[in-house]
Amino acid sequence: MSQSRITRRGALGAAATGAGVAALPAAAEAHRGHGRRRSLSADVVVVGAGLSGLTTARALRAKGHSVYVLEARDRVGGRTWTKHVRGVPVDFGGQWIGPGQTRIAALAKAVGVPTFKTYNTGLNVYQRLGTLKTYSGAIPPAEPAAIGDIAVALVALDRMAKEVPLDAPWTAPKAREWDSQTLETWKLTHMTTDEGRLLLDLGIEAVFAGEPRDVSLLHVLFYIHSAGSFENLINTAGGAQESRFVGGSQTVSKRVAAKLGRRVLLGTPVRRIVQGRRGVTVESDHAVVHARYCVITAPPALAARIDYHPILPAVRDQLTQRMPMGSVLKVHALYDRPFWRDTGRTGQATSDTGPVKVTYDNSPPNGGTGVLIGFIEGEEARKWGPRPLAQRRAAVIAQFAKWFGPAAGSPRAYVEQNWMEEEWSRGCYGAWAPPGVLLDYGTALRKPVGRIHWAGTETSTEWCGYMDGAVRSGERVAAEVGALL
Repeated sequence: MSQSRITRRGALGAAATGAGVAALPAAAEAHRGHGRRRSLSADVVVVGAGLSGLTTARALRAKGHSVYVLEARDRVGGRTWTKHVRGVPVDFGGQWIGPGQTRIAALAKAVGVPTFKTYNTGLNVYQRLGTLKTYSGAIPPAEPAAIGDIAVALVALDRMAKEVPLDAPWTAPKAREWDSQTLETWKLTHMTTDEGRLLLDLGIEAVFAGEPRDVSLLHVLFYIHSAGSFENLINTAGGAQESRFVGGSQTVSKRVAAKLGRRVLLGTPVRRIVQGRRGVTVESDHAVVHARYCVITAPPALAARIDYHPILPAVRDQLTQRMPMGSVLKVHALYDRPFWRDTGRTGQATSDTGPVKVTYDNSPPNGGTGVLIGFIEGEEARKWGPRPLAQRRAAVIAQFAKWFGPAAGSPRAYVEQNWMEEEWSRGCYGAWAPPGVLLDYGTALRKPVGRIHWAGTETSTEWCGYMDGAVRSGERVAAEVGALL
């Protein structure tokens, strides 16, 4: 799930049902501004202390530039958030790392955060039309016609994706055709079986936290190309869900922030940015920072909520009006031990029926506590999100019991994270483009506006939407601004 989301004018909202604040450890405690607003100055002010913003600040500091990072939340990490539940580190946000995600891997190694493999030994569960089947490998035991249908579709999508330039998807030879339809339109035209279409739907929901009817075909193709293939996006072994971070993914951000120290200001939402001939002034609740340049790492929808003077160019502002965040709740059930492993189950389930349609074994590396994780995504999230917690919990636990046995019906704890309600995200995993957006507004995604530069995983050309994309965007914008300095 990917990184930091901050800024905006007024009151945002999006991410944590029943979730408190995760403070930095004493060694990494960043300054919190209170009382009268302080006046500060630096070469660069970064808006957002997620992986993108912290990477930007780290790279600029390494070159000797002065930096302040302003973060709206009372914690660093953005859309990565690790909390301890019954003594177990539980990732409420982005958590996985896979092959090819070299920049997040390098950053984690640099700050001493190791990884371990997602539990993937045994049989997965597949539910369709009320019937349960178990299987091994990456392909559910669908009907042969459906297997052929989805296989042909994935080959076609991968082939088309290779025609999409990563730095400018809107220049693809068929960009107008592809950006004038949703993936749903393409699916209905090119796939013939209900079950094959279901399998594609489940993959899209898992990647975008949205429905095929929501997302531009061109954006999906760009996303596939940015990860190398569709299977890279959805697979566990060899894919984006292959490994996790020991102690939780937020540990990476905490350790980077610890090195930056008092340069990171928490609880400091940015309200207004004023540009002048010689610099930029960033106004937050507790500090006013005067800098030569500003880097904004919030996703487009949240970046739009800052008050800009002068106002943003029309194309940039219209872009931010058109890139929504995904809809997702992430749920965890904790047990005394991962009992499903005793019966040869991986803890991974896929279902045609909600609220949860995808699960994983999210237990700690020693397996001492059993943790099942489930995702309520897209339409299911929009439907179940407003319902009472007790109703949602009962439905989720009933599903877990159906898939993994009666023991799953009595968890020690149940916790969830509604990213749609979290104030400084308003959704996850990232922003996506409906039809027409990349074609008409894509050029504004990374183009600086005067002294304001844009980062965040949504701006990455590789592993867009992932933690790796966030780190890459921070490295890119640090080089961009560093060259100007």
